[in-house]
Formats: sequence, structure tokens, C-alpha cells
Amino acid sequence: MSLTVDDFDYALPPELIAQAPLPTRSASRLLVVGQTLADRHFIDLPEFIRAGDLLVFNDTRVLHARLHGVKESGGAVEVLLERQLGPHEALAMIRASRAPRPGTSLWLADAFKVTVGHRVGEFFLLAFPSDEDLVDLVERHGKLPLPPYIQRAAVDADENRYQTVYARERGSVAAPTAGLHFDQGVLDAVAARGAQCAWLTLHVGAGTFQPVRVHQLSEHKMHREHYLIPPATVEAIAATHASGGRVIAVGTTSMRALESAAQRGELTAGEGETGIFITPGFRFRVVDALITNFHLPRSTLLMLVSAFAGLDTIRRAYAHAIGHGYRFFSYGDAMFLSHENNAV
Repeated sequence: MSLTVDDFDYALPPELIAQAPLPTRSASRLLVVGQTLADRHFIDLPEFIRAGDLLVFNDTRVLHARLHGVKESGGAVEVLLERQLGPHEALAMIRASRAPRPGTSLWLADAFKVTVGHRVGEFFLLAFPSDEDLVDLVERHGKLPLPPYIQRAAVDADENRYQTVYARERGSVAAPTAGLHFDQGVLDAVAARGAQCAWLTLHVGAGTFQPVRVHQLSEHKMHREHYLIPPATVEAIAATHASGGRVIAVGTTSMRALESAAQRGELTAGEGETGIFITPGFRFRVVDALITNFHLPRSTLLMLVSAFAGLDTIRRAYAHAIGHGYRFFSYGDAMFLSHENNAV
């Protein structure tokens, strides 16, 4: 089957794009996708978790990755980090009336200078001051970067709600949003069902919001993201499968890391970069079920979930969600999907 980007399009009423989180994390809705569709709430998730299951979480933490400043000419710029490359070097998106020239400087946040290097696709290489850690500098002077479809600036409440309750490893420029629904009560209820938790880190880049600009999927080039999978997580996954339990990825970021690390046939611990592009026909080696939010039309993440649950199943689920007023994208509602198309 030769798929194009048009196969992953759908019409979304703008009012369904969530602009703010609900007062309580676990109050969001949960669409359970199995042989039938069940409308539930996220607080009900533990009912669908079995003893012996393993939930794998991405513990990345969102950086204050948005910085405003000026060019040497005095023109305004907005910088959004894509990912850190070293202690003092990063890739970034730069918004300006004219792109800055390599070798020139940007004065950011009224606090420090960066030097513009060469372009890498849509991004620029930036050299940060060598006398301070890049992450510490950005955390002190930057702003939390909300996704482009949230039509407002970040406020104090986002400092908490656009982070998962278990976020700890600094490095993302976007939240692993499936995890935003979990609060301590849900985590405790999952444990009470006899399930276990494991952790990995994948630092989400700004490229996650980039549209697919080619018609044929085979021509699309994926952005790359850094991940780390500890040996304890690999051991827990092996034990779960050996005992007949399910490995449940909390979010597409956890899934991308796990399936990337298993592409040679066996899941291995360690760190690396992934540019994996998961489309229908992909062979999943690790993940048995997935907790995820609703994704943008024509996006690589919509293609991923279609590969996992089936394109017709996802079309049916999204049509149901739109018809029943579910909230979409980062601060929106969630789905529970099974690779066997039988989530319960």
C-alpha cells in the first residue's frame, strides 16, 4: 500500500484545540479503543491495566527554551532551541524579519550573546558562552515554550502543568504530553493493580511540530531526538514479556525510543539518536499498548498511531472524538490503544 500525507488528514474544528489544562490532571477524558470505543475519564485508566503489565514513562523535563533578543542590526529575533549538541552548542529555530548571517551575534534576554553558525536544514547552529552551562543559562533566562497551536503566552500555571509530575531530566523543548494526565493518585492506583513502572528519557525537539511537507511518505526526512534507556528498563521489559504481561508505552516518545533501540532485533540499553519514522506496515518489537493524546492532521505522530492500531481504527476513533467534543493536542484528552486492537 502506497500511502501519502493525504491519507492522514482530517478536519478539526478549532474550538476543540485545548488552549489550557483542566483544573485536575486526571479529569481529562480517555477514549479506550478496542473492539468498540468506550468514553471514559483518565482517572479510570487503572481499570484497563492488568497485574503484570509494565508502564514505560519518559522522564524528560521541558526547558525554558524560548528566548527573545536582537540581532547586531537591532532587529528583533525569537529563538527556540531544538536540541543541545554539547555543553555550549545547540540547534535552534530563529524567527526574524531576515535570517541572521553566519558569524554574527544575537543578544538574548538582555543577558548574553550567542554566535550564529551554519544552517542545518530549518535550524541554525548556535554557540553559547563557554563560561556557563548552556542548560543552566537557558533555564535562568528563557521562557517555557508552549506549542504553536496554543494561542497565548505561557503563564505561571504552565510552569507546573506543562511538565509531568515525574519530570526530572532536563532537555526537552516540548512536553511528552500523554504523561501530563498522570497524577500521584493514578500512579498509586496503577501500582495497586499489580503493574510496574519503568523509565527512559527522550528529549523532545521542536521538530515534533513540523508538518510533513512531501506528498509521498517515503520522501519525508524525520527530525532526530536524543534518548537514553537504562539497563533496568530493558530488564523490566524482558521480565514483563516473559511472564505474559504487556509493555505499555506512555506516549509516542516512549514508543519511539523503545522501538528505535530494538531495530536490530533485540532491545538494548544505552543512549543514541533516533530518526525513526513509523508508518503503517512497521513491525513493532517492544510495545503492546499505548497511552497517547490526539495528534495533528498530516503529522508523523498520527502516522505512528495509525501504524500501531490500524489506519481504519484511528480514523474511526478520531471521528468519534470530534463528534463527541474531545479536547485535542497537548492539553487535550487521551486515548488507550492496543496493538491487538483490543484494549481491554
